[in-house]
Amino acid sequence: MTRDLKDTVFLPRTDFPMRGGLPKKEPELLAHWAAIDLYGKLRQDGAERAPFVLHDGPPYANGNIHIGHAVNKILKDVVIRSQQMQGRNAVYVPGWDCHGLPIEWKIEEKYRKAGKDKDEVPVLQFRAECRNFAAEWVGIQAAEFRRLGVEGDWQNPYLTMAFDAESAIVREIHKFLLNGGLYKGAKPVMWSVVEKTALAEAEVEYQDVTSPMIWVRFPVVTAPTPVLTGASVVIWTTTPWTMPGNRAVAYGEEIAYAVYTVTEVLEGSLAKVGEKLILAQALAEGVAASAKATFEKGADVTAADLNGAILAHPFRGHPEANGGYDYAVPLLPGDHVTSDAGTGFVHTAPGHGAEDFDLGRKFGLEVPQTVDADGSYYAHVPLFAGARVYTPEGKPGDANGKSISALIAQGSLLAKGNLKHSYPHSWRSKAPLIFRTTPQWFISMDTNDLRARALAAIDETQWVPPQGRNRIHAMVESRPDWCISRQRAWGVPIALFLSKTDGQPLKDEGVLNRIASLFETEGADAWYSRPAADFLGPDYDPADFDQVFDIVDVWFESGSTHAFVLERRNDLSSPADLYLEGSDQHRGWFHSSLLESCGTRGRAPFKAVLTHGFALDEQGRKMSKSLGNVVAPQQVMEEYGADILRLWVVGSDYSEDLKVGKEILKSNADLYRRLRNTLRYLLGALADFTEAERVAPAAMPDLERWVLHRLAEMDAIVRQSTKEYDLHRLITELHNFCAVDLSAFYFDVRKDSLYCDAPTSARRRAVRTVLERLFVTLTAWLAPILCFTAEEAWLAFLAEGDDARRAAWPESVHLRQFPDIPADWRDDALAARWTVVRDVRRAVTGALELKRADKTIGSSLQAHPTVYVQAAHHAALAGLDLAEISITSGITVTVGAAPEGAFTLADVAGVGVVFGPAEGGKCERCWRILPEVPAAEGGEQLCHRCADAVGPAGGPHA
Repeated sequence: MTRDLKDTVFLPRTDFPMRGGLPKKEPELLAHWAAIDLYGKLRQDGAERAPFVLHDGPPYANGNIHIGHAVNKILKDVVIRSQQMQGRNAVYVPGWDCHGLPIEWKIEEKYRKAGKDKDEVPVLQFRAECRNFAAEWVGIQAAEFRRLGVEGDWQNPYLTMAFDAESAIVREIHKFLLNGGLYKGAKPVMWSVVEKTALAEAEVEYQDVTSPMIWVRFPVVTAPTPVLTGASVVIWTTTPWTMPGNRAVAYGEEIAYAVYTVTEVLEGSLAKVGEKLILAQALAEGVAASAKATFEKGADVTAADLNGAILAHPFRGHPEANGGYDYAVPLLPGDHVTSDAGTGFVHTAPGHGAEDFDLGRKFGLEVPQTVDADGSYYAHVPLFAGARVYTPEGKPGDANGKSISALIAQGSLLAKGNLKHSYPHSWRSKAPLIFRTTPQWFISMDTNDLRARALAAIDETQWVPPQGRNRIHAMVESRPDWCISRQRAWGVPIALFLSKTDGQPLKDEGVLNRIASLFETEGADAWYSRPAADFLGPDYDPADFDQVFDIVDVWFESGSTHAFVLERRNDLSSPADLYLEGSDQHRGWFHSSLLESCGTRGRAPFKAVLTHGFALDEQGRKMSKSLGNVVAPQQVMEEYGADILRLWVVGSDYSEDLKVGKEILKSNADLYRRLRNTLRYLLGALADFTEAERVAPAAMPDLERWVLHRLAEMDAIVRQSTKEYDLHRLITELHNFCAVDLSAFYFDVRKDSLYCDAPTSARRRAVRTVLERLFVTLTAWLAPILCFTAEEAWLAFLAEGDDARRAAWPESVHLRQFPDIPADWRDDALAARWTVVRDVRRAVTGALELKRADKTIGSSLQAHPTVYVQAAHHAALAGLDLAEISITSGITVTVGAAPEGAFTLADVAGVGVVFGPAEGGKCERCWRILPEVPAAEGGEQLCHRCADAVGPAGGPHA
């Protein structure tokens, strides 16, 4: 009976599928991890190891996760997993920011739709709705994060609204009170008339708007030098509504000024022929053009000439102002004045700008209260009572128009126009903001040397990428005092009592401890539900104190997480090894955490800070519903699976913005398939492999020892890349190793041996030993990145092995460590030799590709080329079978110059290839064409190797 020789070929065999089917497979693996309590086993496994603490920056619990969340959480998970697999106990505790405006806004939206006013709802009811809303979204987001493959202590996350967290936050506030860093003051803050609260810089985004711009005359009424007599100082501003708050005009001491006379005006100009205007010389021409007039330069004016001058307010003498603007407006020197734009003079309203406020404080100016919390002028403001800067919906009100009309009526307006510029908006309501001076609570940057401590801590921190240091250093170096109060309801109150006698906060530690203790058991709601006497105790009369109901900035809350997460949990420690967030957190969480910790502990709460860019579409545009370019992680996981998302994140250079879209995801899916097929090939090639088959490296052929050398090189790269958080390099090197060194070279060369050598042959055993090492190592290296696929492959490896294998290895790839690669696997001399050999091989395969293209051959096994090499090449090839390496049936190597017409490669000097056909019979089993294969005479046509491997026809094959 004739046997089928196909049955004698040892083809790969595995149940690990070629197609991933990740959208279906990944949830099954999540269920498997839950069933085996993977996180608990990770903690048990790492209990005695050195800890690695990555502290989670809390996202807001107010909606489904977006692609930016996915980027952040995947990067964290890859770092955590890679540290765990390198001998650390890498605990990951996820957290959520549960208080603040984003959540309040959602509840208010519900009220607005129902026609209700939030301010009419009892505060405890409102806070309860906010708490329920946040709790619901914590659950939803937790499930979405876990679907990404993010492993962590999901049963015990931290929440800023937890009672112990609220208690800890108020204790941190009290620390600043007791060390003198906390004070109450009136300063201009970014104010939202829609949300009726101050906003932190991190809650502000900038959008282009078109604003009215005006040039306004301030007549000189007291001139310290005759050159100013009868002239007007001209200012320029894009906020006409702030004119009622003007109390001074600033000039620059280094700027050259002059008096200009108007000599000619065009139709429609508000300038007057003969009038005198004082302007910066560098800007006079531009002002003349805007005023549609011609100016003639007169006397130069110096800063000394301006010092002491008194101006009239542009509204002075208005018949309906009842003298409300008849006060003196001094000219004052200001360091912030430049000649870059405008007129060289700056209108100064101390209630509506930080620089204006600072100048006013320096010279003792009044800080008038002009605009109420809702954006309307107070009733006491002459001419403008009830006018609105912005409406409750955030639309421009009538204040700018009324101001311009009044200026025209008074003859004070020199020119007007429109300017498109960047303007601050609330990131939540998208409404424009105003600067408004209100009583707020501040943490001083200078008391207790907070600024100096923070700057020193920045220099003691590792920043990845390094330029992050410069960014946050510049912010801290120049930032004002930290405004931590908000006029809202959902958050931790700044729980203090103010003496009605002197307005000072009560610093009794017994009272402060009582407040924090009640918060610990009842939450911050106690501040609203209990009478003041419960906090003050028997030693104080509640009638003598005012209770503070401002809440603390959510950035202070999240900046305090090190206090109630890192310091309070037994499985964590402070400072953290790493904070990892988007680059916007230099002004957000990194910033507030740094200031809070330096202000209370004198050091940063982190040792290293890593930042990543933002997710953009494939054209580099910001994602928006209007553009239709939003990539939702949920949809990507439904179509491709989470591992594709993880591969995209790690494969991107996260130090810059990350682009994503259909084509990029398709590209990553293709890359994934190459990695998956590498694992599949290895699993198939290892069918029935046992320890008895293993070969020691010293007994292996050179090619196998070269693969072990490459593993040693890759081990160094993997460890260095993870140490430096260079994940882009990590996956690039791993992919190239799989695609170039393995699939395109080693697997290709060794398929013949693997499929056709006898199972007992030393060469095949060496090959399989190396393939087992490759699989074990690659699954470990890929596990932090392709957490699902590596686990799927590992479970297949265990299932397809014997009992000894299952007993020897952990039940999950994630319970493993990166393998320790023996130092003696590294052989640089061997690697140099194989670099030469592979160059010669490239020349051979290049020559054969031409013959395939012109149909001379269909397979490289039909060739027996002659290769001309130099002595160095010949030495490198000594002892090697170049035909086997080049996958030809035979090859002749000749030392010497190649004949004319030989195939050559420009980058492989001294090597030429002349094609020749293989001669002999074709082995029916391995398909090599060799002289030893007998001609077809009815029997089996086998080469000697294959004949030995299968045994005689009719008998059992090996």
